[in-house]
Amino acid sequence: MLGIGLVNMLVALDQTVVSTALPSIVAELQGFQFYAWIASAYLLASVVTVPVFGRLGDYFGRKRFVIAAVLVFTGASVLCGLATDMRMLAIARALQGIGGGMMVGTAFASIPDLFPDPHARVRWQVVMAAAYGIGTAAGPSLGGWLSQHFGWRSTFYVNLPVGALALYFIWRHLPYYRRERHGAVKIDWSGALLVALVLGGFQTLIEALPKDGLTTGNLALAGAVAVLAAALLICERRATHPIVPLDLFRDPQLVTLFTLSTLSGFVMFSLIFFAPLLLQGGFGLSPQSAGLLATPIAACIAIGSVINTRIVVRLPRPTLVLTIGYSLLVAASAALAFATPRTPHLWLEIAMSAVGIGLGFILNNLNIFAQEIAGRDRLGITTALLQSTRMVGGMLGTSILATIVTHSYASGVSDALQTLGPKVATQWLPRLSDPRVLVDANLREAMLGELHAAGLDGGALVDATRRVLVHALHIGIGIAGCAALCAVYLVKRIAHIRFRRAATAPNRQAA
Repeated sequence: MLGIGLVNMLVALDQTVVSTALPSIVAELQGFQFYAWIASAYLLASVVTVPVFGRLGDYFGRKRFVIAAVLVFTGASVLCGLATDMRMLAIARALQGIGGGMMVGTAFASIPDLFPDPHARVRWQVVMAAAYGIGTAAGPSLGGWLSQHFGWRSTFYVNLPVGALALYFIWRHLPYYRRERHGAVKIDWSGALLVALVLGGFQTLIEALPKDGLTTGNLALAGAVAVLAAALLICERRATHPIVPLDLFRDPQLVTLFTLSTLSGFVMFSLIFFAPLLLQGGFGLSPQSAGLLATPIAACIAIGSVINTRIVVRLPRPTLVLTIGYSLLVAASAALAFATPRTPHLWLEIAMSAVGIGLGFILNNLNIFAQEIAGRDRLGITTALLQSTRMVGGMLGTSILATIVTHSYASGVSDALQTLGPKVATQWLPRLSDPRVLVDANLREAMLGELHAAGLDGGALVDATRRVLVHALHIGIGIAGCAALCAVYLVKRIAHIRFRRAATAPNRQAA
């Protein structure tokens, strides 16, 4: 469990440390047109590999894939640190994403192998939550410190000691579990390829639509994704050992849990992405102050998980914990959607804490409930699909809300500038409609000087744009709260789940 926890920390650290170092990376390597690909290449590669290796782990055992995942991930981290241009870095990040997808698809599913008894599994999930919380909380400050003192390349090399420790514990201590099979397994390579193409095309479409709209290329991409999805259904119906067993989607309980996982990703990534922008851009707080106010999200995920382990196995209806978790997300979203610059910081910290505790109640329980329903033969693919749907929900949330916030903000700034006359609006709209000017102090000071030289009250204009940004973000966060409210009602569709004591352990072979 230490090895699996370190794998979880490795993923969390990489996501948060690298995001902090991105401005330094672009400044040195240039190639701003590839900026988005540093994140997108990793996400795309991980999304398409999670379900594939989750299913392969069901067939052939997970230990070899977890070891391979750590080796690929840490090796790709070295390549990222050695990158000489943005193209090489994007390719290395894609390789890193393959390793990350392998880790998520196999390491998480190793937990029910180790602990068939769900009561023990619930208690040990604290290790996962603590590792993720530490990685998420330490990542931003660690990334900034490393970039400042040792350069951006060191933010990739920090994965090496964590990866080495994870590799040692997994290689030395993780047993090799392999379920008994009758007959040879015919790997569904066609299904694996179609899964990768469908998920990859869907992610590309999600990212392209808000940016370009319904262009001919995007419509063609949407049609191609639909055709590939139909081909995947046909392929999986015919496969003797399908990568994605379609009978999973005939179980209404699992479909509900997959939907809840999508909604949890939608809400979680939306709040994590937009709450700091609200604090810095909308309320004018410094990055350090905003970071301190947002820290409770990561810390309270672990706290919520600890509380969850104490209560979920004792409840006559364990799904009540999901209802409480999503209700906390609804309350936190409502608090942030009505927050103003005059809102006490303590109130904001309570809202951030509610987000973290709510996620601590939700994330682990979705895995455990789905594993109880799916059965041992489908642990890997079920756990992998939960991770994939969460990532897809995160992509949908950030993409949809970013489009709504951007359009609402640009429209509000345009209306505010029109009161000063069409000439002023035409001249200053491109500068003021970029929210970076409200976050970056250097950009803001330079623009204030230009506004003063033009005879305009720069301070008043900045204050007006802040109010417009706050209003736009309130709309986005409110939509995230509505998604959490939908999840509250969906939880009622899950039938009663009973934690059964495991009678026998799975087949174990020597590593």
